[in-house]
Amino acid sequence: MEYVDQNLKDERMWGMFCHLSAFAGYIVPFGSIIGPLVVWVLKKNESVFVDEQGKEALNFQITITLFKLLSIPFWLVFIGILIFAALVIFNIIMVIIASIKANNGESFRYPLSIRFIK
Repeated sequence: MEYVDQNLKDERMWGMFCHLSAFAGYIVPFGSIIGPLVVWVLKKNESVFVDEQGKEALNFQITITLFKLLSIPFWLVFIGILIFAALVIFNIIMVIIASIKANNGESFRYPLSIRFIK
């Protein structure tokens, strides 16, 4: 019984790490994609939950990165800076919510996320 409880805790913890690893992007360029990718690749075969949450985190971070890159040409007319800032804030809030949900064992689907990896 204790082994099963520990296994579930580990699954939830790694699911949470899939989301939290996106904060590596604030330290390393493209770390917001690399972090979830590394966690997902290492743990996807050990748990269906981690596989699902890893794909969610990775898809969302790829989507946010694309939106940020698309906002850059609009920086000259100032609206791009506002869009970029809004995306950063939205990303932080969504990653925190997803991490909490994953730690509670709940599946989380990011809004506005393009499903690149199914």
